[in-house]
Amino acid sequence: MNVFANILVFQAGWFTTVLGAANGMPLLGPAVALAALTLHLRFAQRPAVELRLVLTALGLGLAADSLLLSTGWIAYPNGLWVPGIAPYWIASLWVLFTCTLNVSMRWLKGRYWLAAAFGAIGGPLSYLAGGRLGAMTFTEPVAAMIALAVGWGLVMPFLVWLASRLDGFQQVQRPDYIQKEWGRADTHG
Repeated sequence: MNVFANILVFQAGWFTTVLGAANGMPLLGPAVALAALTLHLRFAQRPAVELRLVLTALGLGLAADSLLLSTGWIAYPNGLWVPGIAPYWIASLWVLFTCTLNVSMRWLKGRYWLAAAFGAIGGPLSYLAGGRLGAMTFTEPVAAMIALAVGWGLVMPFLVWLASRLDGFQQVQRPDYIQKEWGRADTHG
């Protein structure tokens, strides 16, 4: 998948999900995330590996956002499926975000301090933008922003590390002895 296309799909999905949630249409998020994930997996060299990354990050993200919801520092006007669990449209954002880790955010691999800084700044800014668009409200803005900065500062390096281990876009290299043996078989027969 092209880096530019990956960024475009993520941004379009983010805006559609957040604006849908803000305007009483929270089901737009899961629909867009499913379409984006299907496209993403279609281009992956190893879709099952990439899907494992998405599902792992989704679980982590739902746990983190549910914890933040339980503090009462953030409130969501709609899309709550189970009391105490972050809304399903937030789950959609985690799916969309994870689809960037092995494509447009590949440059963060091995740069864990940069990933931490990127997460500590970018994570809270994303939530702030969602709040400004009306998808959520900050009942305790300072506490929520500090929690988001700390949380994303910790989660982002872990996700970058995880993406390097579950990289469905990286081609698997065969050991040299297999390549040589197969190469010999191809030339002789």
